[in-house]
Amino acid sequence: MKITADSNVLLRGIVRDDMRQLALARAELDRGSLIAVSTASLCEVAWVLRRYKHPPSVIATAIRALINGANVVCDRQAVEAGLAMLDAGGDFADGVIAHEGLALGGDEFVSFDKHAVALLKALGVKARAL
Repeated sequence: MKITADSNVLLRGIVRDDMRQLALARAELDRGSLIAVSTASLCEVAWVLRRYKHPPSVIATAIRALINGANVVCDRQAVEAGLAMLDAGGDFADGVIAHEGLALGGDEFVSFDKHAVALLKALGVKARAL
């Protein structure tokens, strides 16, 4: 069976806040011959884990664990861009947005978030604060 796992399914094994749902999620993920994980779902995972007060290093480790399953497919380049931002002290979503914008033909990331712009510049991404 080939499935697309949403963020709630992905999160159950990390936050362990509902044991019944954890068991259901694990069973479903174990049955899947292919687990499609969207970048949007991983952005939600990062956001939820941040709300749970997990530091960026824990969030990055969790995302890496999610995408490293042999049966997992995702946009690895976008995920790596998000992880680079997390590792630099920024938000996963900002790295993903900058990467996808470039892939879609954008030349420069623009934002009101000066911290994100500074981190992206340090990572070699053309970025500008408004």
